[in-house]
Amino acid sequence: MDKINGKIFRGMLESGCNNLNNLRKEVDALNVFPVPDGDTGTNMNLTFKNGVAEVRKAGSENLTIVAKTLSRGLLMGARGNSGVILSQIFRGFYQSVGEQEEMDVKAFSEAMLNGAKLAYKAVMRPVEGTILTVVRESTDYANVFVEKGDIQTFEEYIDVLCKEAKESLDRTPELLPILKEARVVDSGGSGLVAVFDGFKAYLQGNPITETDGVVGSQKEELTKSGYCTELILKLSEQGTHLYKEDKFRSSLSKLGENITLITKDDIVKVRCNTMTPGEVLNLGQRFGDFIKLKVENMQEEQTPSIIEEEVEEVQEEKEYGIISVAAGEGLKQLFTEYRSDIVVSGGQTMNPSTEDFVEAINKVNAKHIFIFPNNSNIVMAAKQAASVIDGKDVQVIETVSIPQGLSACIAFNPDDSVEDNKANMLEAISNVKTGQVTFAIKDTTVDGREIKEGDYMGIFNKDIILTNRNKVDATCELITQMMDEDSEIITLICGEDATEEEIKKVQAYIEDNFDADVDIQEGKQPVYSFIIGIE
Repeated sequence: MDKINGKIFRGMLESGCNNLNNLRKEVDALNVFPVPDGDTGTNMNLTFKNGVAEVRKAGSENLTIVAKTLSRGLLMGARGNSGVILSQIFRGFYQSVGEQEEMDVKAFSEAMLNGAKLAYKAVMRPVEGTILTVVRESTDYANVFVEKGDIQTFEEYIDVLCKEAKESLDRTPELLPILKEARVVDSGGSGLVAVFDGFKAYLQGNPITETDGVVGSQKEELTKSGYCTELILKLSEQGTHLYKEDKFRSSLSKLGENITLITKDDIVKVRCNTMTPGEVLNLGQRFGDFIKLKVENMQEEQTPSIIEEEVEEVQEEKEYGIISVAAGEGLKQLFTEYRSDIVVSGGQTMNPSTEDFVEAINKVNAKHIFIFPNNSNIVMAAKQAASVIDGKDVQVIETVSIPQGLSACIAFNPDDSVEDNKANMLEAISNVKTGQVTFAIKDTTVDGREIKEGDYMGIFNKDIILTNRNKVDATCELITQMMDEDSEIITLICGEDATEEEIKKVQAYIEDNFDADVDIQEGKQPVYSFIIGIE
């Protein structure tokens, strides 16, 4: 095959998307840190799926339209740094397609080169040994053969591209010592190789389909064939006494996945994916009467959520708006109390997409909007969203932890200028030290430290500085190592798995050993038992 058109390119995309989807867990497992939040494969998969879904929705087989639609879909669906980089690769590809209805091998190779170039530009401090290296080396190598005239067909080009991408991926541990120590290759590069291999399979006449033989999790099955069940419930007098949000959430988790639960006074709003919607409705009915109900097959086109169907009063444009990112009902409430107009749901285990930020920005009626990503893997998506917004001044304050985000909120003054606010917030976050406690999901070695599955790890900024089999001991030891003579305030944010007894033990340890103000907050965040901010 010496040329491809829009129809063939669509087929390549479908096959690449399916291959990435099938291998996403393997890509997730390549996470260097053994924390239960390895999500590179998930982020890349959701990003690419969004792009391909938009291509399907457009229904066109025109190459320009397919490339443009893919680029837009990837841009808006991009999650995590790996997803943003993937979107930039195919944004550069689209720029090279232009108005071509067909592409020969040379044009395709040039488009891939441009994709690699644009991906590098999107990253402020590119790191070799990552997806950036894999896309650059593979496209450069394949293009050499194109320029020499040694490659004439797409099958030959993709074969060379895939082989070099795999070899480049295998070399990533030599470029990043942390990969070599953990005995893994780069996860983002692995995701890109999966996409390229999917392209190759299609051109060879064996397109990849979503694997039926792999048993997916209940969450994945529900996404395909369950029922999106929503209800708004008014608690009865008896239900008000019986209803406990944590217990209700626990009961829901046994019936479904992707749960949203909002409780405000005597109103309870629920959304979840389940195979047994009747049981969800029966559970809700124990506590009161339904105000609204909706049950929809997940395979059908979804209508707007009843939970989000609230009439919003048109408010006058204000000077400032704040958007924060957090996971956990306690943290969301805390950021709201600290002047955040919108708290985008997300964090370590589920990074919000560019589109999530765009929607949030559009909901805030303000001249100047500050975004606090509160996670290093979310910053790029937030910046990408800011770049596509017109008519509003949107600035991303690069908070990379929850404590930094809270300090930025506190430093904000609605009476100050944009410049003064930005300076004050940046100064505030520079004075914050962040610690986190979570458990290891596998045996590994990081920075010379042997870590065993089940160990609790104390993470200071981005470094694992200690391990302990006991959660409380790990937390107390981490706080000790973080404290210095200038430390005055300790904020202890308690996760959803932290018990009241454990919290009291940590609090008592702080009060007995340090002369500092202690602020205890119930963040109810997943993954991290305790998040510690010290100022």
